[in-house]
Amino acid sequence: MGYIDAHVHVWTPDTAHYPLAAGFKRDDMKPPSFTPEELLAHAKPTGVDRIVLVQMSFYGFDNSYMLDTRKRFPGTFGGIAVIDWTAPKPDAAMHALAEKGVRGFRIYPKDVPIERWVESAGFERMFAAGAESGQAMCCLINPDALPSLGRMCRRFPRTPVVIDHLCRIGVDGNFRDADVSALCAMAEHEQVRVKVSAFYALGKKQPPYDDLAPMIHRVYEAYGAKRLMWATDCPFQVDEHTYADSVNLVKDRLAFLTEEDKKWMLEKTAEGMFFT
Repeated sequence: MGYIDAHVHVWTPDTAHYPLAAGFKRDDMKPPSFTPEELLAHAKPTGVDRIVLVQMSFYGFDNSYMLDTRKRFPGTFGGIAVIDWTAPKPDAAMHALAEKGVRGFRIYPKDVPIERWVESAGFERMFAAGAESGQAMCCLINPDALPSLGRMCRRFPRTPVVIDHLCRIGVDGNFRDADVSALCAMAEHEQVRVKVSAFYALGKKQPPYDDLAPMIHRVYEAYGAKRLMWATDCPFQVDEHTYADSVNLVKDRLAFLTEEDKKWMLEKTAEGMFFT
């Protein structure tokens, strides 16, 4: 099979059937439409034939559009949902979504002190459930959130954890050594994986993204290719850049990767996490 894009968002302008969550309006949807058909038109010419969908914030905790997309394209899409981790039993929602093929849950700091953002009763239930079900905690975080996450990883060593977008290091254009070292140090937790993704948003923010290579090399040396997965973060990748710009960095421009490494980063790591 072909490559797997481990992180993409889709949405529809059909807000009658898929209403937006409270606090969102049509003007927030930029582009106004990014359906699975539009996504696949970008992905398939590059050799990508499977994609992991990440619930879009426009829909809040209503994962219907992501789930319905998975049904319409059997075998094509994996799923990462968003649930209310402040609810009394978020683990019950995890179990229900597992029956619908959801293999991960997007989590992030929200309205809590960053020093202990993930150390709460709701997240404890989620981490405990993930250890049993194999469902991953998919973390949209910056480096300052790593200490709290690290403590949870020590408490729940069997829980799969995926750190999105290289921990967003380089969003401000700077690759601080302390930040990269902190991300690399998380490799001590055997169930932690990293998405090598969102190149359009990091460093110089210009293809061919060669300025990202030193950071990716350090992360690769810490984790190994079997714990890294490539992703575009579409549709944002194709706003000003191209889909091929993203996949080509891993496929063609990182000289330290072997062909076997590329196989893992472009397919097998995401396949094991989100498709099996």
